[in-house]
Amino acid sequence: MAEHISLAVIGGGPAGMAAAIAAYDSGVTDVTVFERDDELGGILNQCIHNGFGLHSFKEELTGPEYAGRYAGQVKKRGIRCETGSMVLSVSPDKRITVVSKEKGLRVIETDAVILAMGCRERPRGALNIPGMRPQGIYTAGTAQKLVNCEGVLPGKEVVILGSGDIGLIMARRMTLEGAHVKLVAELMPYSGGLKRNIVQCLDDYGIPLKLSHTVVDIRGKRRLEGVVIAEVDGTGTPIPGTEEYYECDTLLLSCGLIPENELSISAGITINGATNGPAVDETLATSIPGIFACGNVLHVHDLVDFVSEEAGRAGRNAAKYIADKGARVNEPHIVKLIAGNGVRYTVPGMIDTANTGEDIHLRFRARNVYKGCTIKVSAGDNTIVSKKKRITVPSEMEDIILKPETLGGIDGDITVEIEEGSV
Repeated sequence: MAEHISLAVIGGGPAGMAAAIAAYDSGVTDVTVFERDDELGGILNQCIHNGFGLHSFKEELTGPEYAGRYAGQVKKRGIRCETGSMVLSVSPDKRITVVSKEKGLRVIETDAVILAMGCRERPRGALNIPGMRPQGIYTAGTAQKLVNCEGVLPGKEVVILGSGDIGLIMARRMTLEGAHVKLVAELMPYSGGLKRNIVQCLDDYGIPLKLSHTVVDIRGKRRLEGVVIAEVDGTGTPIPGTEEYYECDTLLLSCGLIPENELSISAGITINGATNGPAVDETLATSIPGIFACGNVLHVHDLVDFVSEEAGRAGRNAAKYIADKGARVNEPHIVKLIAGNGVRYTVPGMIDTANTGEDIHLRFRARNVYKGCTIKVSAGDNTIVSKKKRITVPSEMEDIILKPETLGGIDGDITVEIEEGSV
């Protein structure tokens, strides 16, 4: 006979731990966290810089410290954690297939599943950079693990492509370890990282940031010898005559993160094309009843504190689903959320206005940099929320609170948009 557990949480990073804790505290004590690494914590274990926990714990922590706080809470509650366990598949009827060295291959029946697998970096193969494949090209996260966990410095003369937060942080980290970071090149006309990281990781160390630039050629056969950087136009096409050659032995790629959704796709869960994560409603439930998603597997966050907060809601809603056996108090009334002018995506993508009992965190990212703007949430001619902003940037996720009482009587779609020059 197949094993049975009430709730399976896939992923033991910050999202998985927070979701398991919230579900346990909501009455589901039969919960198991499955983590493929040998310890809990996920990517936080290699993030030795500080800046974590300001929202969750009201103090500044390093990544391992933040992970340790949650791991301690998991242990205190006696929540089962199976590390070194890889979930191979999730079926539409909420059966999961797990393999581990200790217990072999198992099929486990569940009442509910929370997907918290996190995300991965976009590799060189997805960037279409011409040139050879020499040694010395790494994703920023791989370099971070080499330096922080293995004590290995990948190189001495460094160029970084992409200004995502990991790339910015590694510019500082490589500098502190004695490497020379020549520049950070960014394809877009704005940085992909938080403003504080630009200041603390680049400006404070005199590292130049070249916006609207990209790598157009890689030189070297066995070992990287240098890269050619060129300016790009508004369509991202290199401008002839702007090429510059930089001699280097290391190229770090920080060109975006991709939600880790192979399990979601194989289960038949509907995927949001804008986020590459599951399409969810206000409870963070996916298109398959009883399967929830949270954290970076849902959409890429900029702060881990927001990951933990979101995962807590997923855990509570999964516990409610198990307690109510999936039943809803009222007949569902689903309203779609539409990403309007200036908005790249929204999470959630739909709301059941007939069964919403708590505040809804509407999160989204802007398509571009907008100054002196207004964020407007409306249904037809009815403005639900209007919020003025001095500046809105793609690198920082926006969070708008929708009150349940403002959603009654809405029949059409809800649109989220940014009105420029309205402040």
